[in-house]
Amino acid sequence: MLLYITLGSNDLERSGRFYDACLGALGFIRRVTEEDEIGYGASSDVRCRLWLVSPYDGRPASFGNGSMVALAAASRSDVEAFYAAALANGGSDEGAPGLRPFHAHFYACYVRDPDGNKLSAVCERPD
Repeated sequence: MLLYITLGSNDLERSGRFYDACLGALGFIRRVTEEDEIGYGASSDVRCRLWLVSPYDGRPASFGNGSMVALAAASRSDVEAFYAAALANGGSDEGAPGLRPFHAHFYACYVRDPDGNKLSAVCERPD
């Protein structure tokens, strides 16, 4: 259903370091680096599926209350690696890795990036 996701940043260099580490833990790579945008995707996909941008209107980037981007993780250890990378690269904790009540195998963590965007890494497979 989704083609790509765009998140605003007030400091693309800082955000790039954060997302390089976090998305790298999930197997994604930086595919594009431009002055006002950075794009990430799977190594097997020619398209960028997540973009970090300086807001086009020139105003400061801000996050939406109630908004979150959930990223698929292949394993529970990938969720844990994502979480550790987030905290080590300027992110903040919104929920440590663990099982959630949504279904028997919903293993997730929740973080905020340095700009305040809320992210989750989720593995829905048995341990």
